[in-house]
Amino acid sequence: MRIGELAALAGVTTRTVRHYHQLGLLPEPARRANGYREYGLRDAVLLARVRRLTELGLSLEEVRDVLAVGAFGAGSELREVLAELDADLARQEEALRARRARVRALLRLAERGELPAEGPVSPALAALFGEMGRAAADLPGPEPSMAARERELLALLETTMPPEAGRELVAALGSVGGDPAAMARMYEVYALLDGLAEAEADDPRVAQAARAVADAVPDAVLETVAGRSGTASGSDAPGGFAKVLFADFSPAQAEVLRQAMRLLAERAR
Repeated sequence: MRIGELAALAGVTTRTVRHYHQLGLLPEPARRANGYREYGLRDAVLLARVRRLTELGLSLEEVRDVLAVGAFGAGSELREVLAELDADLARQEEALRARRARVRALLRLAERGELPAEGPVSPALAALFGEMGRAAADLPGPEPSMAARERELLALLETTMPPEAGRELVAALGSVGGDPAAMARMYEVYALLDGLAEAEADDPRVAQAARAVADAVPDAVLETVAGRSGTASGSDAPGGFAKVLFADFSPAQAEVLRQAMRLLAERAR
């Protein structure tokens, strides 16, 4: 058989056959006088076996290991590889179920018109954003811009934090969403921060706003952050997330956050 006939018989392409030759999965056959490869039945059997193994999900390296054992031990080697493959597929299946459950939860929110603009986020964080939206609807004027910025920050934190830490933080924040008085205090804080959008760090309103920010943080949130980091501070860190966070605010707003973090660190002691 020529290479094209072999490939057609095994259901692969000639390029695949040549690739298997390069990897040593398929030995080079004898060549005719004109230089063309001449394949036999044994080559077709081996190529078909390689195809069956790859269709099961084995990598080409694993296929090479199975083939290298030889006929005597191939069954044992294949069983070990298949057991590993089965375990890996089980993990993928569980992960896929979890992803689909999250998608279905988000779809339910979308059907109710509750999917936030910052989505996709977890259903728990989406619920908190929904509570914020309802609180904003009761305001006499437009929603403070700081509220939208906090939603963006929370979505960022949920994405970048370790999964368990993110779930703990969102669960703790849920206590604010379920408390109308606490939510009202948060919106008072947003308004204070909005009022400092053009102010300098020495503005006399900074200290009052910092105290309001610290007082608005529920104990559950503070305990979660302090328990994860070992401290509620970190505002004086020279780089990293704190530096990026402060750079996104006006000098007065950044100073409010620094002072509020120090107050929270004292409260956590």
